[in-house]
Amino acid sequence: MSKPPRFDLLLVLLFTVIALASDSVTATPITQLFKEAPQFYNSPDCAVLVDEDESDGEASILCSDQAVHVAMTLDTAYIRGSMAAILSVLQHSSCPQNIAFHFVASATANATFLRATISSSFPYLNFRVYPFDDSSVSRLISTSIRSALDCPLNYARSYLANLLPPCVRRVVYLDSDLVLVDDIAKLAATPLGDDSVLAAPEHCNANFTTYFTPTFWSNPSLSLTFANRKPCYFNTGVMVIDLDRWREGDYTTKIEEWMELQKRIRIYELGSLPPFLLVFAGNIVPVDHRWNQHGLGGDNFRGLCRDLHPGPVSLLHWSGKGKPWARLDANRPCPLDALWAPYDLLETPFALDA
Repeated sequence: MSKPPRFDLLLVLLFTVIALASDSVTATPITQLFKEAPQFYNSPDCAVLVDEDESDGEASILCSDQAVHVAMTLDTAYIRGSMAAILSVLQHSSCPQNIAFHFVASATANATFLRATISSSFPYLNFRVYPFDDSSVSRLISTSIRSALDCPLNYARSYLANLLPPCVRRVVYLDSDLVLVDDIAKLAATPLGDDSVLAAPEHCNANFTTYFTPTFWSNPSLSLTFANRKPCYFNTGVMVIDLDRWREGDYTTKIEEWMELQKRIRIYELGSLPPFLLVFAGNIVPVDHRWNQHGLGGDNFRGLCRDLHPGPVSLLHWSGKGKPWARLDANRPCPLDALWAPYDLLETPFALDA
Protein backbone atom coordinates (compact mmCIF):
# COMPACT_ATOMS: atom_id res chain seq x y z
CA MET A 1 0.00 0.00 0.00
CA SER A 2 1.48 3.35 -0.97
CA LYS A 3 1.69 6.09 1.59
CA PRO A 4 1.21 9.84 1.18
CA PRO A 5 4.24 11.67 -0.21
CA ARG A 6 6.87 12.49 2.42
CA PHE A 7 4.76 11.10 5.26
CA ASP A 8 7.91 10.20 7.16
CA LEU A 9 9.31 13.69 6.58
CA LEU A 10 6.23 15.10 8.32
CA LEU A 11 6.78 12.61 11.13
CA VAL A 12 10.39 13.73 11.49
CA LEU A 13 9.26 17.36 11.60
CA LEU A 14 6.72 16.49 14.28
CA PHE A 15 9.29 14.69 16.41
CA THR A 16 11.71 17.59 16.00
CA VAL A 17 9.14 20.03 17.36
CA ILE A 18 8.29 17.69 20.25
CA ALA A 19 11.96 17.07 21.06
CA LEU A 20 12.83 20.73 21.05
CA ALA A 21 9.81 21.64 23.16
CA SER A 22 10.16 18.89 25.76
CA ASP A 23 12.36 19.34 28.82
CA SER A 24 12.34 15.58 29.37
CA VAL A 25 14.25 14.73 26.21
CA THR A 26 17.89 14.15 27.10
CA ALA A 27 19.19 12.88 23.77
CA THR A 28 20.31 15.38 21.16
CA PRO A 29 17.39 15.89 18.72
CA ILE A 30 17.89 15.45 15.02
CA THR A 31 17.32 18.93 13.65
CA GLN A 32 18.56 18.05 10.17
CA LEU A 33 16.13 17.07 7.44
CA PHE A 34 17.09 14.83 4.55
CA LYS A 35 15.96 14.42 0.97
CA GLU A 36 14.26 11.27 -0.24
CA ALA A 37 16.69 9.06 -2.15
CA PRO A 38 15.76 7.45 -5.47
CA GLN A 39 14.37 3.95 -5.30
CA PHE A 40 16.83 1.31 -6.47
CA TYR A 41 15.81 -1.97 -8.09
CA ASN A 42 17.42 -5.36 -8.50
CA SER A 43 18.98 -6.32 -11.80
CA PRO A 44 17.26 -9.21 -13.64
CA ASP A 45 19.75 -11.84 -12.48
CA CYS A 46 19.27 -11.16 -8.74
CA ALA A 47 17.75 -13.85 -6.57
CA VAL A 48 14.11 -13.33 -5.62
CA LEU A 49 14.08 -13.37 -1.84
CA VAL A 50 10.45 -12.39 -1.26
CA ASP A 51 7.29 -13.57 -2.98
CA GLU A 52 5.02 -10.75 -4.08
CA ASP A 53 2.20 -12.25 -2.02
CA GLU A 54 4.28 -12.57 1.15
CA SER A 55 2.84 -10.35 3.86
CA ASP A 56 6.05 -9.66 5.77
CA GLY A 57 8.73 -9.61 3.09
CA GLU A 58 10.97 -7.25 5.05
CA ALA A 59 11.15 -9.69 7.97
CA SER A 60 12.09 -12.58 5.68
CA ILE A 61 14.91 -10.59 4.04
CA LEU A 62 16.22 -9.59 7.46
CA CYS A 63 16.75 -13.30 8.18
CA SER A 64 17.67 -14.57 4.71
CA ASP A 65 21.00 -16.31 4.12
CA GLN A 66 20.87 -15.00 0.55
CA ALA A 67 20.59 -11.36 1.60
CA VAL A 68 23.61 -9.13 2.11
CA HIS A 69 23.46 -8.12 5.76
CA VAL A 70 24.94 -4.75 6.69
CA ALA A 71 25.35 -3.55 10.28
CA MET A 72 25.89 0.08 11.24
CA THR A 73 25.47 2.21 14.33
CA LEU A 74 22.97 5.04 14.27
CA ASP A 75 23.02 8.22 16.31
CA THR A 76 22.29 11.91 16.00
CA ALA A 77 25.94 12.97 15.83
CA TYR A 78 26.69 10.90 12.72
CA ILE A 79 23.24 10.61 11.14
CA ARG A 80 24.30 12.68 8.12
CA GLY A 81 27.21 10.37 7.47
CA SER A 82 24.99 7.31 7.93
CA MET A 83 22.50 8.56 5.34
CA ALA A 84 25.29 9.09 2.80
CA ALA A 85 26.73 5.64 3.50
CA ILE A 86 23.35 3.95 3.00
CA LEU A 87 22.79 5.78 -0.28
CA SER A 88 26.22 4.78 -1.56
CA VAL A 89 25.62 1.11 -0.70
CA LEU A 90 22.29 1.05 -2.54
CA GLN A 91 23.44 3.08 -5.53
CA HIS A 92 26.35 0.78 -6.34
CA SER A 93 24.63 -2.53 -5.59
CA SER A 94 23.46 -4.80 -8.39
CA CYS A 95 20.83 -6.26 -6.01
CA PRO A 96 19.88 -3.37 -3.70
CA GLN A 97 16.52 -4.90 -2.78
CA ASN A 98 18.39 -7.90 -1.35
CA ILE A 99 20.30 -5.83 1.22
CA ALA A 100 19.21 -5.92 4.85
CA PHE A 101 20.38 -3.13 7.13
CA HIS A 102 20.75 -3.72 10.85
CA PHE A 103 21.13 -0.43 12.74
CA VAL A 104 22.31 -0.36 16.35
CA ALA A 105 21.25 2.67 18.39
CA SER A 106 21.70 3.61 22.00
CA ALA A 107 18.81 2.38 24.14
CA THR A 108 18.45 5.97 25.40
CA ALA A 109 17.99 7.33 21.86
CA ASN A 110 14.57 8.01 20.38
CA ALA A 111 14.30 4.90 18.19
CA THR A 112 11.00 6.02 16.65
CA PHE A 113 12.66 9.26 15.62
CA LEU A 114 15.64 7.43 14.09
CA ARG A 115 13.40 4.99 12.22
CA ALA A 116 11.33 7.85 10.83
CA THR A 117 14.46 9.65 9.68
CA ILE A 118 15.69 6.58 7.79
CA SER A 119 12.26 5.80 6.34
CA SER A 120 11.81 9.37 5.17
CA SER A 121 14.79 9.13 2.84
CA PHE A 122 14.59 5.38 2.13
CA PRO A 123 10.91 4.38 2.14
CA TYR A 124 11.65 0.94 0.68
CA LEU A 125 14.70 0.03 2.76
CA ASN A 126 14.80 -3.34 4.52
CA PHE A 127 15.99 -2.42 8.00
CA ARG A 128 15.57 -2.84 11.72
CA VAL A 129 16.84 -0.76 14.65
CA TYR A 130 18.26 -2.61 17.66
CA PRO A 131 18.64 -0.96 21.08
CA PHE A 132 22.11 -1.08 22.65
CA ASP A 133 22.36 -0.80 26.41
CA ASP A 134 25.17 1.72 26.94
CA SER A 135 25.62 0.60 30.54
CA SER A 136 26.67 -2.85 29.37
CA VAL A 137 29.97 -1.41 28.14
CA SER A 138 30.30 2.00 29.85
CA ARG A 139 31.87 0.44 32.95
CA LEU A 140 34.61 -1.04 30.76
CA ILE A 141 35.55 2.05 28.73
CA SER A 142 38.83 3.77 29.49
CA THR A 143 39.54 7.30 28.31
CA SER A 144 41.37 7.44 24.98
CA ILE A 145 43.21 10.05 22.93
CA ARG A 146 39.98 11.45 21.41
CA SER A 147 36.69 11.84 23.29
CA ALA A 148 34.59 10.68 20.30
CA LEU A 149 36.26 7.28 20.61
CA ASP A 150 34.91 6.90 24.15
CA CYS A 151 31.24 6.88 23.12
CA PRO A 152 29.67 3.58 24.22
CA LEU A 153 28.05 3.15 20.80
CA ASN A 154 31.56 3.02 19.33
CA TYR A 155 31.90 -0.34 21.08
CA ALA A 156 28.63 -1.80 19.75
CA ARG A 157 30.50 -3.63 16.97
CA SER A 158 31.80 -5.98 19.68
CA TYR A 159 28.23 -6.96 20.57
CA LEU A 160 26.69 -7.56 17.14
CA ALA A 161 26.50 -11.31 17.69
CA ASN A 162 24.34 -10.68 20.76
CA LEU A 163 22.24 -7.87 19.32
CA LEU A 164 21.34 -9.31 15.92
CA PRO A 165 19.01 -12.34 15.70
CA PRO A 166 20.63 -15.80 15.42
CA CYS A 167 19.31 -16.13 11.87
CA VAL A 168 21.83 -13.48 10.79
CA ARG A 169 24.93 -15.61 10.31
CA ARG A 170 27.24 -13.24 8.44
CA VAL A 171 27.34 -9.45 8.39
CA VAL A 172 29.34 -6.62 6.86
CA TYR A 173 30.03 -4.01 9.51
CA LEU A 174 30.44 -0.44 8.25
CA ASP A 175 31.29 2.80 10.03
CA SER A 176 29.13 5.86 9.32
CA ASP A 177 31.90 8.04 7.87
CA LEU A 178 32.40 6.22 4.59
CA VAL A 179 30.93 5.71 1.12
CA LEU A 180 31.12 2.76 -1.22
CA VAL A 181 31.80 3.10 -4.93
CA ASP A 182 31.53 -0.62 -5.67
CA ASP A 183 29.06 -3.46 -5.14
CA ILE A 184 28.96 -4.45 -1.47
CA ALA A 185 28.05 -8.01 -2.47
CA LYS A 186 31.67 -8.50 -3.58
CA LEU A 187 32.89 -7.60 -0.09
CA ALA A 188 30.20 -9.66 1.63
CA ALA A 189 31.22 -12.75 -0.39
CA THR A 190 34.77 -12.74 1.00
CA PRO A 191 35.67 -16.39 1.78
CA LEU A 192 36.44 -16.85 5.46
CA GLY A 193 37.99 -20.30 5.16
CA ASP A 194 37.41 -23.10 7.63
CA ASP A 195 37.79 -21.22 10.88
CA SER A 196 38.34 -17.46 10.49
CA VAL A 197 35.88 -15.22 12.27
CA LEU A 198 36.41 -12.00 10.37
CA ALA A 199 37.98 -10.44 7.29
CA ALA A 200 39.29 -6.91 6.81
CA PRO A 201 42.02 -5.07 4.89
CA GLU A 202 45.32 -5.53 6.74
CA HIS A 203 48.11 -2.94 6.85
CA CYS A 204 51.27 -4.82 7.76
CA ASN A 205 53.50 -1.84 6.98
CA ALA A 206 52.05 0.06 9.96
CA ASN A 207 54.12 0.08 13.16
CA PHE A 208 52.08 -2.38 15.18
CA THR A 209 53.91 -1.68 18.43
CA THR A 210 52.50 1.88 18.61
CA TYR A 211 48.98 0.58 19.27
CA PHE A 212 50.02 -0.58 22.75
CA THR A 213 51.85 1.06 25.63
CA PRO A 214 55.38 0.30 26.87
CA THR A 215 53.69 -1.30 29.88
CA PHE A 216 52.14 -3.88 27.58
CA TRP A 217 55.31 -4.69 25.65
CA SER A 218 57.51 -4.83 28.78
CA ASN A 219 55.28 -7.44 30.41
CA PRO A 220 56.12 -10.88 28.95
CA SER A 221 52.80 -12.39 29.98
CA LEU A 222 51.04 -9.70 27.90
CA SER A 223 53.35 -9.33 24.91
CA LEU A 224 53.36 -13.10 24.41
CA THR A 225 49.74 -12.68 23.36
CA PHE A 226 51.05 -12.30 19.83
CA ALA A 227 53.43 -15.26 19.97
CA ASN A 228 53.04 -17.57 16.97
CA ARG A 229 51.00 -14.86 15.23
CA LYS A 230 52.00 -12.33 12.59
CA PRO A 231 49.84 -9.43 13.80
CA CYS A 232 49.04 -6.55 11.47
CA TYR A 233 46.97 -3.43 12.01
CA PHE A 234 43.46 -3.50 10.56
CA ASN A 235 40.77 -0.84 10.72
CA THR A 236 37.58 -2.07 12.43
CA GLY A 237 35.37 0.32 10.47
CA VAL A 238 35.00 -2.21 7.64
CA MET A 239 34.74 -5.89 8.55
CA VAL A 240 33.11 -9.06 7.28
CA ILE A 241 32.11 -11.09 10.34
CA ASP A 242 30.94 -14.69 10.66
CA LEU A 243 28.50 -14.25 13.53
CA ASP A 244 28.00 -18.01 14.01
CA ARG A 245 31.73 -18.47 14.65
CA TRP A 246 31.79 -15.35 16.81
CA ARG A 247 29.00 -16.75 18.97
CA GLU A 248 30.61 -20.19 19.18
CA GLY A 249 33.94 -18.69 20.25
CA ASP A 250 32.33 -16.18 22.64
CA TYR A 251 34.55 -13.43 21.26
CA THR A 252 32.58 -10.67 22.97
CA THR A 253 33.75 -12.03 26.32
CA LYS A 254 37.36 -12.21 25.06
CA ILE A 255 37.22 -8.53 24.05
CA GLU A 256 35.65 -7.57 27.38
CA GLU A 257 38.42 -9.36 29.29
CA TRP A 258 41.04 -7.15 27.64
CA MET A 259 38.95 -4.05 28.39
CA GLU A 260 38.74 -5.10 32.04
CA LEU A 261 42.51 -5.45 32.16
CA GLN A 262 42.88 -2.00 30.57
CA LYS A 263 40.91 -0.54 33.49
CA ARG A 264 43.56 -1.93 35.87
CA ILE A 265 46.71 -1.51 33.76
CA ARG A 266 46.87 0.98 30.89
CA ILE A 267 47.97 -1.16 27.95
CA TYR A 268 46.62 0.93 25.05
CA GLU A 269 45.40 4.43 24.18
CA LEU A 270 43.06 4.15 21.20
CA GLY A 271 39.44 3.32 22.08
CA SER A 272 37.76 0.18 20.75
CA LEU A 273 40.46 -0.82 18.23
CA PRO A 274 43.17 -2.37 20.47
CA PRO A 275 40.92 -5.07 22.01
CA PHE A 276 40.05 -6.20 18.48
CA LEU A 277 43.75 -6.32 17.61
CA LEU A 278 44.54 -8.29 20.77
CA VAL A 279 41.93 -10.90 19.95
CA PHE A 280 42.12 -11.09 16.16
CA ALA A 281 45.32 -9.53 14.73
CA GLY A 282 47.23 -12.17 12.79
CA ASN A 283 44.19 -14.43 12.57
CA ILE A 284 41.97 -12.62 10.10
CA VAL A 285 41.40 -13.09 6.38
CA PRO A 286 43.05 -10.17 4.56
CA VAL A 287 40.86 -8.21 2.17
CA ASP A 288 42.12 -6.09 -0.73
CA HIS A 289 43.00 -2.57 0.43
CA ARG A 290 40.55 -1.14 -2.10
CA TRP A 291 37.79 -1.99 0.39
CA ASN A 292 39.00 0.45 3.01
CA GLN A 293 40.79 3.54 1.77
CA HIS A 294 40.85 4.77 5.35
CA GLY A 295 42.38 7.76 7.10
CA LEU A 296 40.76 10.40 4.89
CA GLY A 297 39.70 12.25 8.06
CA GLY A 298 43.34 12.78 8.98
CA ASP A 299 44.79 11.85 12.35
CA ASN A 300 43.01 11.86 15.71
CA PHE A 301 44.30 15.31 16.69
CA ARG A 302 44.17 17.78 13.77
CA GLY A 303 42.17 16.00 11.05
CA LEU A 304 44.39 17.27 8.25
CA CYS A 305 43.76 16.48 4.58
CA ARG A 306 45.17 13.27 3.20
CA ASP A 307 45.56 11.67 -0.20
CA LEU A 308 44.32 8.27 -1.30
CA HIS A 309 46.57 5.29 -0.87
CA PRO A 310 47.95 3.96 -4.17
CA GLY A 311 45.73 1.49 -6.00
CA PRO A 312 42.07 1.00 -6.93
CA VAL A 313 39.23 2.23 -4.71
CA SER A 314 35.99 0.49 -3.74
CA LEU A 315 35.35 2.24 -0.42
CA LEU A 316 36.36 5.70 0.86
CA HIS A 317 36.62 6.02 4.64
CA TRP A 318 36.98 9.33 6.52
CA SER A 319 38.36 7.74 9.68
CA GLY A 320 40.18 10.24 11.88
CA LYS A 321 39.07 13.53 13.37
CA GLY A 322 38.01 15.36 10.18
CA LYS A 323 34.57 14.47 8.77
CA PRO A 324 33.61 15.58 5.25
CA TRP A 325 30.23 17.07 6.19
CA ALA A 326 31.79 19.21 8.93
CA ARG A 327 34.56 20.46 6.66
CA LEU A 328 32.12 21.19 3.83
CA ASP A 329 29.83 23.14 6.19
CA ALA A 330 32.80 25.13 7.47
CA ASN A 331 33.78 25.90 3.88
CA ARG A 332 37.16 24.29 4.51
CA PRO A 333 36.86 21.04 2.58
CA CYS A 334 39.73 18.76 1.69
CA PRO A 335 39.98 17.81 -2.00
CA LEU A 336 38.68 14.27 -1.42
CA ASP A 337 35.60 15.55 0.44
CA ALA A 338 34.19 16.31 -3.02
CA LEU A 339 33.87 12.53 -3.47
CA TRP A 340 31.57 12.31 -0.43
CA ALA A 341 29.40 15.33 -1.33
CA PRO A 342 27.28 13.62 -4.08
CA TYR A 343 25.91 11.21 -1.46
CA ASP A 344 24.90 13.95 0.99
CA LEU A 345 21.11 13.88 1.40
CA LEU A 346 20.86 16.90 3.68
CA GLU A 347 18.08 19.27 2.70
CA THR A 348 19.49 22.73 2.06
CA PRO A 349 17.63 25.79 3.42
CA PHE A 350 16.84 26.76 -0.17
CA ALA A 351 15.28 23.39 -0.88
CA LEU A 352 13.17 23.58 2.26
CA ASP A 353 11.90 27.04 1.36
CA ALA A 354 10.95 25.84 -2.12
